[in-house]
Amino acid sequence: MSRFLGPDFLLDTSTARHLFHDVAKPLPIVDFHNHLSPQDIAQDRHWDNLGALWLEHDHYKWRVMRWAGVPESHVTGSADFRAKFDAFARVMPRIVGNPVHHWSHLELWRHFGLEGVVLTQDTAARVWDTAAERLLERGFGARGLLAQMNVSYVATTDDPCDTLEHHAAFAAEAATGLRMVPTFRPDPALYPEDAGFAAWLDRLEAASGQSIATYAELLSALLQRLDHFRAHGARAADHGLNRLDVIDPATQAEGDATLSHARLGQTVSHAAAAAFRHRLLLDLGRAYAAHDMVMQLHMGPLRNTRSRLMTGFGRDAGADSLRDAPLAEALNALLDGLDRDNALPRTILYALDPGKTPVIVTTAGNFQDGSLAGKVQPGTAWWFNDQLDGMETQMRTLAQMGLISTFLGMLTDSRSFLSFPRHEYFRRLLCRMIGTWAETGHLPDDPEQLDALVRDICYRNAAAWFNPTEGAKCD
Repeated sequence: MSRFLGPDFLLDTSTARHLFHDVAKPLPIVDFHNHLSPQDIAQDRHWDNLGALWLEHDHYKWRVMRWAGVPESHVTGSADFRAKFDAFARVMPRIVGNPVHHWSHLELWRHFGLEGVVLTQDTAARVWDTAAERLLERGFGARGLLAQMNVSYVATTDDPCDTLEHHAAFAAEAATGLRMVPTFRPDPALYPEDAGFAAWLDRLEAASGQSIATYAELLSALLQRLDHFRAHGARAADHGLNRLDVIDPATQAEGDATLSHARLGQTVSHAAAAAFRHRLLLDLGRAYAAHDMVMQLHMGPLRNTRSRLMTGFGRDAGADSLRDAPLAEALNALLDGLDRDNALPRTILYALDPGKTPVIVTTAGNFQDGSLAGKVQPGTAWWFNDQLDGMETQMRTLAQMGLISTFLGMLTDSRSFLSFPRHEYFRRLLCRMIGTWAETGHLPDDPEQLDALVRDICYRNAAAWFNPTEGAKCD
């Protein structure tokens, strides 16, 4: 019987064991999409206890705690972090099968020297005390935790109104092996139907120093902020698209009218908002292409669905689910609108509904133009899908309908500084898949080719897209 999460977890062939231990495991991590706090990294934040570090922002853990019967007071509520941690430890045996069970133990073992300790109510005090001792050490701040996982690059997710002062302060420090860059995330501009749209435009006016009374002025302000992000090293933009609609982009006059109605607090119809959104995505996409920036589209969540939780805690509390709306026609129309003008940037597509994976893989195939390998491609299995079955299904679909060799690999999409063992989780799974393919005759018995494939997917492809100077060192 194999030991729980033992050294050869998932590595059930000799080829897989070689590929992981000798090839994948030593590679640096390029985490090109996450929600880490730039301030925490710049100031090398230290945490007082494991509860604060582990449970302050992790909606994955919040969801399983609620499902196991933990009251909200011990999830996002007023209980102290020790009480929240003890509640999590009590329910840990009940969440077997959920990736949080694996992730949590890998996080404890890789960072705190607790390998082999299974978190339960009985071991909670030992785990808490051991972590508390380690967190007092100099190397257990935000930067030290990243260094322990060999993270070389993090791309945070940032509002266009952000000053990026923490990115600037961190970049001014030469003595670090980590690169931190912002990612341009202009989601508030895309939703004129939202109640907060007018207030956000006020913030954008202040950040850009430009008045915004027309669509053209909105676009000008966004492009000015995009230049600010590029000056601080941004290589990508990101868009959270709750849904895409089959609709013509707004004309200049229609965009002006929609913006005016939204600024006055008037109701914006669904059709007007969708046309406005389509126009803005096209205009921003052209700017990304002109500056050789990557465009990421995260598509299909149904956000903040539980009213009581939204009222009591706010957004991003873990009350989100898959949206089952159609995608293929609208997505192809959006990409084609850019491609017609040869203005389609390098693009990564993520769909929260796993049933849409074949849609985004085949859509990506439609817009390859020979300018570079994998110019448009699906991103890693996202959010609810970054578990073993979801990741394997996504990679098999990519391999069979597209090219897995150009895949950019794993990212954390996380607010937690302890989430980076997810890259190990992914790498183990990838090596198992490739090892099985090799040993069953599905791939040539060519160790050099297999090693190169793993290096590309785990590191080199992402490094070439997001951190090319560092990526060149690993050839």
